[in-house]
Amino acid sequence: MIDRFVNNSDLGKLILRVVVGALLLFHGIHKLQHGYGFVEKMLLNAGFPGYLSHGILVSELLAPFFMVMGLYTRQAALIQAVVMLMAILLVHTGELFSVTAQGGYALELQAFYLFGALAVFFFGAGRYNISRRNGIWD
Repeated sequence: MIDRFVNNSDLGKLILRVVVGALLLFHGIHKLQHGYGFVEKMLLNAGFPGYLSHGILVSELLAPFFMVMGLYTRQAALIQAVVMLMAILLVHTGELFSVTAQGGYALELQAFYLFGALAVFFFGAGRYNISRRNGIWD
């Protein structure tokens, strides 16, 4: 009995995808409530089209929700990983090789979201998902 609980990779996948998705969802809710116009300015300054800023709503609201629910999990995780790469490139490049005053990596939160999303992309949703499918994208 304990062996089935301890050797349950599907439970581990569930925990990882819910934590990564739910924590990023808070960022999306904040941007929805308080605006995300600053993202458009950063994109324009970097030479990207400003309309890409509306992707924040997909990448920080819709994708995390889908990931938590286990619906189109791999696509949602890939979207989150790409957005985290863009955030690191647009906002945090100067901190890439920095540590905090406490000795931690300066981009540990961004690294958690990026590599957590990549892990979910490669693992998939596992057995506990809403779609109840086990296709290549779930």
